Amino acid sequence: MAAEETGSVGRAPVCLCVLCGLPGAGKSTLSRTVCSTAAQHGWRSTVVPYDDLIPEHAFHTRIVAEDVEEMQTEWKLHRHAVLQCIEKLLKKPEVLTELPNNRQINNAAWERCVQALQELETSDHYQAELSPLVFLLDDNFYYPSMRYEVFQLARKYSLGFCQVYLQCNLESCISRNQSRSEPIPTEVIQEMAKRLKSPNPQKNSWETNSILLNTSENVSECDIQKVMELISSALSNPLSPVEDNMEQKEADRQKCAPSVVHQADQTCRRLISEAMKTARESRVSPDHLRSLAAQLNESKARFLHNLRKEFLQEVPFSHEEDIDVERVVKRAVDVFDNDKKELLLRIINDHS
Repeated sequence: MAAEETGSVGRAPVCLCVLCGLPGAGKSTLSRTVCSTAAQHGWRSTVVPYDDLIPEHAFHTRIVAEDVEEMQTEWKLHRHAVLQCIEKLLKKPEVLTELPNNRQINNAAWERCVQALQELETSDHYQAELSPLVFLLDDNFYYPSMRYEVFQLARKYSLGFCQVYLQCNLESCISRNQSRSEPIPTEVIQEMAKRLKSPNPQKNSWETNSILLNTSENVSECDIQKVMELISSALSNPLSPVEDNMEQKEADRQKCAPSVVHQADQTCRRLISEAMKTARESRVSPDHLRSLAAQLNESKARFLHNLRKEFLQEVPFSHEEDIDVERVVKRAVDVFDNDKKELLLRIINDHS
C-alpha cells in the first residue's frame, strides 16, 4: 500500500487517540482534562464526540434486503462519515472553517470540534502550524473493527495512533448514566457490556500502543500523566505505511461473509430437519411440533445475524491467517447445535 503524502497534513505531528469504554465510564470527562493539559504543553487538541456528531436514528438497524446476510446498520455509514471529516481536515488543514458537505454528520457538532483549532490558528498562525495536533475520538468503540478503522486512517497519513481503554464496573456506568439529562436505556448499556472487546495487543499487534485506566473512581493526576505520555510517544513515533496485504485480507473477509452465512444456513436447516425427525419419532404432539419448529427457526435467524456481525466486526482472525470458511462454519454451527439440542430436549420433556 502506497503511503499518502505526509505533507498534506501539514508540518506538525498529528495523533489520533481513541478513547473507548462503556457509556458513563468517564470518556468525556477525561477528554476535557486531556485537552486542558495539552494546551499547557502547547499542543492543539480537539474532541471528536461521536454521540454529538451522529444522529440518534442512525443507531437503529436498517434492513436493505430480506436476506439476513444483506442486513446493514445505519450507524456504520455515519461512523465512516466521521472519519471522512477528520481525513478532509488532515488533507486540507487550511480550510478549518469549511463545514462538511455530508448529511450524515451534525454540522454544528463538527463546528464545535474545530473551534478550538480555529482560535489557535487566529492567535498565532505560524506557531499553530508547527504545534502538535491531537484528535481525541470519544466513543464506545466496543468492537476491534471500529478501532481498526481509525488505525488505518492514522497509518494512511503516517500519524501517531494510540488507545485509552476506560475500564469501569457496570454498576458505576449505569449509575452515572442515570444522572445525565438524556440517559441511555440501561438495557442498551448492559448489552454493550456483553459485546465490548477491550484492546488486546497480544491478539492484534496494531493495538500495541494502548493503556487501560480504571475509572470506577475519579481519574487521578497519575492517570492523566499516563495518557499524556502515551500521546507524546505516539506523536514521536508515527505509523509507517507497510507494504502488506492487510487491506486485501479485510476485502477477502467481506467477500467470505456471505459464503460463511450461506453454508451455516444450510447446515442449520439440516440440523433443524434432524431435530424435527427426532421429535416426531418421540411422538411429540402436533402443537408441540409447531412450537419446536417456530423456536428453532427463530434461533436460526438470530444465530445467522450474530454470525455475520461477529465475522465482520470482531476481527476474530489475525491478518496473517487465511480465512478457512469451512472451519469457521463448523466452529460457529456448534453453537447453534447446542441450542437446538436444548430446545429439542425441553419439548420432549414437556410432552412426556
